[in-house]
Amino acid sequence: MQTIWRGAVGFGLVNVPVRLYAATEDNDISMRMLHKKYNQPIKYHRTCPKCEEDVSWSDIVKGYEYEDGRFVTFEKDELEQLASKTSREIRILDFVDLEEIDPIYFQKTYYLSPEETGKYAYRLLVEALKSTKKIGVANVTIRQKSSLAAIRVVDGVLSLVTMFYEDEIREKNHIPGLPEEEKIDRRELDMAKSLIEQLTGSFEPGKYKDEYRERLLEAIEDKVEGKEVKVAEEESEPNVLDLMDALQKSLKQLKPAGGTDSGNAGKPSKPRRGAASKARPKSSKAGSSSSKAKPSESKGKPAAAKPKRRSGTRPKETGS
Repeated sequence: MQTIWRGAVGFGLVNVPVRLYAATEDNDISMRMLHKKYNQPIKYHRTCPKCEEDVSWSDIVKGYEYEDGRFVTFEKDELEQLASKTSREIRILDFVDLEEIDPIYFQKTYYLSPEETGKYAYRLLVEALKSTKKIGVANVTIRQKSSLAAIRVVDGVLSLVTMFYEDEIREKNHIPGLPEEEKIDRRELDMAKSLIEQLTGSFEPGKYKDEYRERLLEAIEDKVEGKEVKVAEEESEPNVLDLMDALQKSLKQLKPAGGTDSGNAGKPSKPRRGAASKARPKSSKAGSSSSKAKPSESKGKPAAAKPKRRSGTRPKETGS
């Protein structure tokens, strides 16, 4: 990993020298903009509209437009001097419970590793945070950008999550078209809660896939090999306009394999198993054996047939 920033985590009079590394990466497929006629990459130029000449990086300064067409400018060293007081320290201001911070405040996650001289202090802070189940709220400046930050432990490693300041969160009253408060139908609420219960499970990050990225990679490979790109048509969803009807049909989709009445809101365990078995056979329709397997299942061999279908269909769903 490449070091992004070097400094220290400070709390009280304790300083922990650390290095900062990006904890996440963008796996989007990068595409370049080409001239359609010649398939050649488009070039961008930094051009001054006054002299109409290209401008090199050494001749560029940053400026703030305080009036229309009027700027105050800053050299690079001026901006570095303004940031120097805080740019090398992550000063923890408070310790709080993670549940107190709404996820809307979180931006990007980084890992912190100790410098050679700060390994013991690093381990001390890790153990203290784990024991108290607290996270630190700090100020940090990275690459001339100041932000709040949450210091917490992830799998035994200190992490830093940059956060928005309060005045950077937009007020909800600026959102157009929000519905007004109104009384909710009790039956619809019970059915919605039942549907949520039946679809509830543990969060397993590995089971969620970027399906668009997988389809795009396949299409790129086909084009490189000179094949025609063919996209399978998706099954059209029924156009359900009535909310109660939509809830009933959603619950009914989960009913057959679970053998539970769709109106039963108090028994989520059976429908949850039904939801899993319903999802897997659906993707196996592409195979000719799936439709023939149903009669044998109903005649006494469900235990042997179902595991085979489950293990055989999962990779096809993810495209891996």
